[in-house]
Amino acid sequence: MKRATRSIVLGVSGAAVAAAVVLGIGFLGSPAQERERRVDDRRLADLHGITAAADLYWTRHGRLPASLDDLAAEPGLGISTRDPTSSEMYEYRALDDGRYEVCATFATDAGGATGSSSIIQRSCQGCHGPGSPIAARLDDPVAAHVAFRDLWAHGAGRHCFQMRVR
Repeated sequence: MKRATRSIVLGVSGAAVAAAVVLGIGFLGSPAQERERRVDDRRLADLHGITAAADLYWTRHGRLPASLDDLAAEPGLGISTRDPTSSEMYEYRALDDGRYEVCATFATDAGGATGSSSIIQRSCQGCHGPGSPIAARLDDPVAAHVAFRDLWAHGAGRHCFQMRVR
């Protein structure tokens, strides 16, 4: 192969690789954005664990715990009560008989819900499992997954989820 042809092939190949990298970062986000999304996923998993623990506490005691510390002290409940990056305690507040809210501060927007006016008014207890409030109403597993995702939709910043024990 001639030197000029080889240079052209190498130049086009290099440009294609560079374009693929730029498109990949544009489509998937930067590594820093991916880290933030994963930390937010961890926050959601922690809040989901808190809601499952609150449901169990209600079953055991017939009332909601007064605080997140009371819930964490309950035997047999291994819940994460602190944000994975700031180490601040998640917020928990009993509202009335059977209703409470859990709050966290998120780095990313997941679903477009923003501010306290977008508090989600549905409950979740093992949303993917049999007998869950979402799965009981939805025979379609894809629809159940979308409902679960919508339940935990949040914007960037502080967001509270209002829950009801089941």
